Amino acid sequence: MVTLGAAELLVLERRWSPERLAPYRAACGGDLAAAVALYRWNAEISAALGTTLGHVEILLRNALHEELTAWSLRCYGEPRWYLDLGGVLTDEGRRDVVKARSRATRDGRPETPGRVVAELNLGFWRFLLATRYDATLWRACLHRAVSGQRRRTVHAAVSRLHEARNRMAHHEPMFNRPVADLRATAVEVAGWLCPVTRDWIDRACRVLPLLADRPRTVLPHPRR
Repeated sequence: MVTLGAAELLVLERRWSPERLAPYRAACGGDLAAAVALYRWNAEISAALGTTLGHVEILLRNALHEELTAWSLRCYGEPRWYLDLGGVLTDEGRRDVVKARSRATRDGRPETPGRVVAELNLGFWRFLLATRYDATLWRACLHRAVSGQRRRTVHAAVSRLHEARNRMAHHEPMFNRPVADLRATAVEVAGWLCPVTRDWIDRACRVLPLLADRPRTVLPHPRR
């Protein structure tokens, strides 16, 4: 690792901002060099966890999309479930679909279900697993995607991953979060959806090696 001089460290603090580096300095007992090293490591662990969460998000949306397609075709003779022929989606869900269809067809591209699904964010899929859909989509089809798990269990796990993903998207600290537990939750969710894909995600994940190389701080490592 490159050793930075005092002048370089002060420039970095100015460019990243003292406010942004404050949690890292506090964790390092005020040592600016250690704080910058922790900041760098935080970016690396966030990228590693973010990659794993991205894989799980794609797996989740494709699994739910598959069940929703079969259900819609069976009930309405229309595979495009997001057209909501049965009026099941909430107003918020319908607005999300309208935005997704618009993004999917920008620049004159033809609409396909795959493109629409790819434009629906993790928050949309999270809320499809919420209580409001328990008597409708969950019982009708979504439960088939997660190998016998209870809806509230799946929703809680996906919510946790969604919140962590949002935190990382805003470049917030993850060094003080239970990253190992988040990784375990991601792998568990993947296992509910597809054991083969779970094993691939598990082997590709770089979180554990990075955790083993975590810089020292004056604060204990988070556990839960």
